[in-house]
Amino acid sequence: MPRKPPIVFPQEQRLLSELGERLRLARKRRKLSNAVVAQRAGVSRTTVYKVEAGDPGATLGAYMRVLAVLGLEGDLKLLAADDRIGRKLQDLALEPSPGVRRRKVTPPPATTRGVPHE
Repeated sequence: MPRKPPIVFPQEQRLLSELGERLRLARKRRKLSNAVVAQRAGVSRTTVYKVEAGDPGATLGAYMRVLAVLGLEGDLKLLAADDRIGRKLQDLALEPSPGVRRRKVTPPPATTRGVPHE
């Protein structure tokens, strides 16, 4: 029984479709047929068609193999490399809450070999 593809919102589907189109154009610029890319990627021609169509049912591994055949696998390093939202959330967690006073910690008296200094 085939798996159901994941639920994808319209904006996400648009992004996948645009990625697929860019991969299709990259393949054509390299003058590679769908069959050649499929063979080099170790996937079926149908899978390459799905990747180029932005099908959400195609696995990330299939996208990765097609990228590698086209020499574009390094582009994956750019994905989520600049996590601005995550850094902002982290910074907010490090800041003290407004209105909360920090308790001042006083250091213990200086001692010399465990004996209090007078």
